[in-house]
Amino acid sequence: MLCSFFWTIDVSATQKAILKEVFLLLIPVLFAVIPQFNQLQINKINKYYAYGFVIFAVFFILRAIIRFIVIKDASVFFYHQDQDKDLGLIPKDLNAIHFSVFSILAYVYFLACELKSSWQKISMSILLVFILLLSSKNIILVTIIITVIYLFYFAKSANRMRLRNLIVFSFIIISMVFIGRIKKRFAAEFQSHTAKSLSHNVIEGVPEGVHYVSVYEAWNQDKFTPNDYFPGTAFRVYQARLFFEFLSEEPIFWNGFGLNASFKKLDEKGQKYNIYQGTGNDDGYQNKNFHNQYIQNFSELGIFGFLILVIMLFISLKSSVYNKNFIHFTFSIVMISVFLTESFIWRQRGVVFFIIFYCLFMFRNTTQSKINTTLNGA
Repeated sequence: MLCSFFWTIDVSATQKAILKEVFLLLIPVLFAVIPQFNQLQINKINKYYAYGFVIFAVFFILRAIIRFIVIKDASVFFYHQDQDKDLGLIPKDLNAIHFSVFSILAYVYFLACELKSSWQKISMSILLVFILLLSSKNIILVTIIITVIYLFYFAKSANRMRLRNLIVFSFIIISMVFIGRIKKRFAAEFQSHTAKSLSHNVIEGVPEGVHYVSVYEAWNQDKFTPNDYFPGTAFRVYQARLFFEFLSEEPIFWNGFGLNASFKKLDEKGQKYNIYQGTGNDDGYQNKNFHNQYIQNFSELGIFGFLILVIMLFISLKSSVYNKNFIHFTFSIVMISVFLTESFIWRQRGVVFFIIFYCLFMFRNTTQSKINTTLNGA
């Protein structure tokens, strides 16, 4: 990232971005000079984090209940508020997708407790409901997969396989039909052609009567109109399309455009394809990042920036499997997944979360006896 100063096409944007990304340097340095944590200490940190996040979940669920009693609108239970309406489970600035990522790590702590107390069962249930209400399709799917993996491969009590099968089956069914709005969000994203969409849009406050761009159109259409609006998946496909065009048209394979410097090129492409440019109340699609961390790294830092990220994730996943650390395993899977749909570490809260937990798991004291993350009721 620092080296990209030598070739960036937007020095000002790169300079500002370094202030957010400096944690990628500072936090590992701090972990390198402090005494290494042993597994018991890491478990205690995970415990405090999990119970702390239960407080967040309870607060926002109670807040939603009170708001529903006052304004009689069920939208207060889902996702985050949009730009025009003060609805949603959490404020817009907190971002429902990011909060879902933070929540799943807390949920998994309680899931990994082999002998759960009543408080742990209640806490796990609260966090599960909170994740479902946040309505991030990606994280809900990952939560289902992680839960299945734990129940069938990490949990010790194999003699309860029948009960597990029942739990998993019930969990999947409830998740897929839990509140009609979540079900519709899943279905709408995978329509190949549609003139109407019920899924979340990249830009809020979409008026009636607009055309919702399908995934096929996002990849193939030569020209758009200001009346074309992108649901989340279609927009990510459109951004991926632009990346491959950049790769063939611009000399970015080795170096990229420079840290945070791709916005200038995305703006040019937005004008070329005549996408919605905004009205003053919003930024328009041309000012959005790639919503894909792998593509973001490749486009701005070149092949080496892309490979460094992939290698970091591979090492993290390999270490979690080798140490049989389920929370670390979950962290690795969640990061691999969320990087497909979000430029997660191009946000300050994202980069701090990622690098702190990455260092926490990777800087563990390997001289200590291995302690499985299944906490036996701790």
